[in-house]
Amino acid sequence: MTPKKTQVAIIGGGIIGTSLAIALSRSGIEIVLVDRVKPEFILSSQYDGRASAISFASLQLLKSTEIWGEVAQAQPILDIRVSDSNSHLYLHYDHRLLGGEPFGMMVENRHLRLGLSMRAKKEGIETITGSITDLKICDHSATICLENGNQIEASLIIAADGSKSTIRQLAKIGTRGWNYGQTGIVMTVKHEKPHLGIAHERFFPSGPFAILPLTENRSSLVWTEKSELVPKIMNLSQQNFQEELEYKFGSFLGKLTPLEPRWTYNLALQQANKYVSKRLALAGDSAHVMHPIAGQGLNLGFRDVAALAETIVDANRIGLDVGSQFVLKRYQTWRRFDGVTLLAITDSLNRLFSNDIMSVRIARDLGLATVDKITPLKKFFVNHARGTLGNLPKLLTGQNL
Repeated sequence: MTPKKTQVAIIGGGIIGTSLAIALSRSGIEIVLVDRVKPEFILSSQYDGRASAISFASLQLLKSTEIWGEVAQAQPILDIRVSDSNSHLYLHYDHRLLGGEPFGMMVENRHLRLGLSMRAKKEGIETITGSITDLKICDHSATICLENGNQIEASLIIAADGSKSTIRQLAKIGTRGWNYGQTGIVMTVKHEKPHLGIAHERFFPSGPFAILPLTENRSSLVWTEKSELVPKIMNLSQQNFQEELEYKFGSFLGKLTPLEPRWTYNLALQQANKYVSKRLALAGDSAHVMHPIAGQGLNLGFRDVAALAETIVDANRIGLDVGSQFVLKRYQTWRRFDGVTLLAITDSLNRLFSNDIMSVRIARDLGLATVDKITPLKKFFVNHARGTLGNLPKLLTGQNL
């Protein structure tokens, strides 16, 4: 069977894979998007409870690729408050500190996926459904084989197929990491009082408890608990669960009403040993998986999208082979240090706050209060939360490729 030929084959039709496909297609790169399930199934499948904090920089990417205009609902994040359990000391980040723009937007993943699907259709992106069974790498091209016997030949294969990436495994790229022994309980609640666009990160010995503002007086919760306790919490009666929820949440937004079923997600850290190989690049969860503390996981993936898209488009403009090692080395140099650094930071924060040692607790409370009083340091952390630090790719600054 004659393989279908293209410049770039992107494996994985999730948020990262589809975003990258749109960015490349708009810049004239010939692409094929491959996913194991049909896009219609992804959009019609049961809501999984997840919502994402889109940083200011990631929002520029979504706007410059015209994806954002397709997203139906979003809530601006205006302020961020970080506190240690029930301590009266906290760290407050105000969006007005850097000119008044929001830190970013909270978006339910279902709305983001739908927006991506609509934009991809308008861009005429070809999507092929099928599971990958083999990967063949040659000097001048790479070929993926699908379970139905079809083959796709490309100058470059991009793995955006998640933490258990089939492509990464076929390419024999190893990973390092560990399980945190923590599970994230994800749900949505409605509350009496308006949240005023404020995101709260509260730390308990068992793990962080994030309250993230959504539209219509709702908030998305990411409740981190020790994994051995989660089955008991999930099986509590409605009344007992409500009591436990109210203890963690507090009463500052009035009466709470859970709106959706509850979901659980195991929490782990994972880092690929390298982001590129011969004719292959990794992006998103295929390259790195991090703790949800600070809500930067998806934004790290968007930074991969922006850097990889710019690397490929720049190479194509001057006639280079987009899958060559010379081109891919630029992407790895650009992204790997940032990925390793952010994974280390989030891992350290989780370890620092997920304990109840009195001396450590006093020190971190004082640390939060001290940072809150130092404006230059707060500005640094505000820029970090907005994703506007470092050598940014064009898409993250709102420029076109």
